[in-house]
Amino acid sequence: MSTPLAYVWEGDAFRPANPFMAKLADQQFVIGERYMLERHEARSTKSHNHEFAWLEEAWQSLPEHLAPVYPTAEHLRKRALIEAGFYDEQAVDAGSHAAAVRLARFIGKREEFSLALVRGSIVIVRTAKSQSRRWMNKAEFQESKDGVLRVVAGILGIAPEELGRAA
Repeated sequence: MSTPLAYVWEGDAFRPANPFMAKLADQQFVIGERYMLERHEARSTKSHNHEFAWLEEAWQSLPEHLAPVYPTAEHLRKRALIEAGFYDEQAVDAGSHAAAVRLARFIGKREEFSLALVRGSIVIVRTAKSQSRRWMNKAEFQESKDGVLRVVAGILGIAPEELGRAA
C-alpha cells in the first residue's frame, strides 16, 4: 500500500505539501498517468485520545473475574473491535474437529489479540482492524469508536452514553 500524501490546491493544480512529499510522489506516481483523488478528513486527536481515556477507565472498572480475559486495556479494545464487527477474518480447514480445536488453542496462545472460533473442522480467526490514522478515516474511526463504546458499556452493564462521558 502506498503512503498517503498531503497536497495543496493552488487554483490550477495540486502540489505536494513539502519537498519530502514531492520525492514520495515521484516514487508512487507516473508522470502523465491519471489518478482519482478522494478527500480525506483527518480525525481529531481529541477524539482519538477520548477513546483511549474512557477505555483505560473502563478497563480499570472491570470486575475481577474478567481480568484474565482482558489483562490490558488494549486487549479490551481489540476484543471490543472484533465484537463490534471491525475485524479481518481468515478460515482454515483443519481436517477434523479435534484438529481444529488444537489449532484454535495454538492460535489463541500465539496471537493474543485475535479470536479463534471452531466450527466443525474449520477454524475462523478474527483479528481486530487497526484504528490507526493510516487505515481508518474520520468516519470509519468514529463508527468503530462507537461500536467499541457499545460493546464495552455492555460488558460493564452501563449505558454507552454514561461510559462516553466518564473520561
